[in-house]
Amino acid sequence: MSTDAIVLLKEDHKNMKRLFKEFQANEDGPAARKAKIVERILEGLTVHTYLENEVMYPEVRRLVPDLEDDILESYEEHHVADVLCMELATMDPEDEHFDAKVTVLIENVTHHVEEEEQEWFPKVREALGRNELQELGARMLELRPSAPTRPTEPKALKKALDAMRA
Repeated sequence: MSTDAIVLLKEDHKNMKRLFKEFQANEDGPAARKAKIVERILEGLTVHTYLENEVMYPEVRRLVPDLEDDILESYEEHHVADVLCMELATMDPEDEHFDAKVTVLIENVTHHVEEEEQEWFPKVREALGRNELQELGARMLELRPSAPTRPTEPKALKKALDAMRA
């Protein structure tokens, strides 16, 4: 398995896209089924954004000052996703706003992923190179087991607050 940070993040993106499609395919299904899918989406997003906020963004910000604006925008996009995840974590799947809120989350995260993969990642790869990306990926892999898995966990809440001040 590669330790390249961009490869690892793209793998997370692929898993998110798969879960998004699964939710969309079950939109007319039972609320309990949708709730299980959303639970997996929230877990994946919580871990992913934690790793980006703790490792990738601060290091890229430090090492590639030209990407400052991109990183600040990414922090803000994470904040929007964090708010939606927090709300969904406390909502009943029978709530009339549940599906709409999941749809908005999917749209926001999809936009964020497209920007990262098409605009941001190529610039990061060019600026950092293979060795630094492997070091960042190794740090993310090391941190992953202790990353929060629910948006309501204290480490996830701290991450959301830190992102607002970044």
